[in-house]
Amino acid sequence: MATVFQRCKSDPKVSTYPCTKSRCGHPWTVRYREPGGRTARQREKTFDKKTGPNGADAFAARVEADKDEGLYIDPNAGKITVRAYAEDWLARRIVAESTYANYKGFIDNHLIPRLGRKTIAGVTKRDIEHFKAAIAKELAASTVYDRMKMVKHIFWSAKEEKRIREDPTKDVKNAPGNHAVDEDEIPTLAEVRLLHEHMSPQYKLTVWLQAGAGLRVSEALAFHVGCLRNDVIRIRWQISSKAHREDCKTRLVPLKHREEGEYRDIPAAGFLCAEIDAHEQLWKPVPLTFQTAAGKTRQVEVFFAPRERGKGIMPTANTYAYHFKKACVAAGLVDAEGKPKYHPHSLRHFFASTALAAGIPIHEVSRWLGHKSIKTTVDIYGHLVPESWDRCRDIMQSAFASAA
Repeated sequence: MATVFQRCKSDPKVSTYPCTKSRCGHPWTVRYREPGGRTARQREKTFDKKTGPNGADAFAARVEADKDEGLYIDPNAGKITVRAYAEDWLARRIVAESTYANYKGFIDNHLIPRLGRKTIAGVTKRDIEHFKAAIAKELAASTVYDRMKMVKHIFWSAKEEKRIREDPTKDVKNAPGNHAVDEDEIPTLAEVRLLHEHMSPQYKLTVWLQAGAGLRVSEALAFHVGCLRNDVIRIRWQISSKAHREDCKTRLVPLKHREEGEYRDIPAAGFLCAEIDAHEQLWKPVPLTFQTAAGKTRQVEVFFAPRERGKGIMPTANTYAYHFKKACVAAGLVDAEGKPKYHPHSLRHFFASTALAAGIPIHEVSRWLGHKSIKTTVDIYGHLVPESWDRCRDIMQSAFASAA
């Protein structure tokens, strides 16, 4: 049992001993053991008052109750910094390479600079609210929603591991933003052609692979001999975010939302097949040896390996972004501030919106895009399906006309 006492009345080593006053005002000490019986570690905590909600008696009762119910929290467990705990939390996650890179980037660029020095137990709900408000000024609403889910999971894990008593993120609202793509984010066919015209020669084909087949930029950069099968594009891999490094062995990794060995087929239009053949004639594919996630060695002939020394083994989405932005500026596709009006994903939006506008069922488009769920496709592109709007108008008009 926890013991509550005053040192001034029992410890000859303190300067206030012996104290004979009944209400002397000297501190009160709680001595208790951690869970584990007589062999458990003994601890002490000092209080200014004996009674009251923040007094020694209340703490002693709470410690014993927590031990009985299995809720005891080691005071030192919560002294780890947010930085150290978040880095350890990330190291224990089993996620796709791209997801890991996104999480690490957010932790390094946003979480650590703002909360990294605080102890995990020292973070309050107010801190989390300020943190969310700060990142909301820098990131898109959908990104804030996704990253706050990660922050919530970090603190939930800390509570599950009994490092903190209460989760400071629990009552912080985190409503999903509007995922629907804005029509202004979708380039026109004329703008897609302009991008292709001003793109670096070696990467011109990537414009058609993204706009004409809906490939993600990481999938387009992993395009290789054998992907085109008559009038079907079959993709199995995407480029690794570390593919440019000499020490990277898994330069090609499984597709997003797919396991090793799984693939996705997309119908290829005649013009795209011709562009692929033309690129292959102009830029001879380069052999690339890599290891699969299972450790097996594979070799494919890739289309977009750098031809110049010092440019790395393979391009990544980050290195490609430079060429894309340069093409946007050269094509005059910029906003009022002179910044690129579009990003590589805009070409994927073009593919989806064009297919849906032509009446292709949304579940087919979802499969070709490689979305994890059709809900994702509906959330992003559902408002771009023209017939559903016209059909609704016709049905309502017919129903109310007959009722009249």
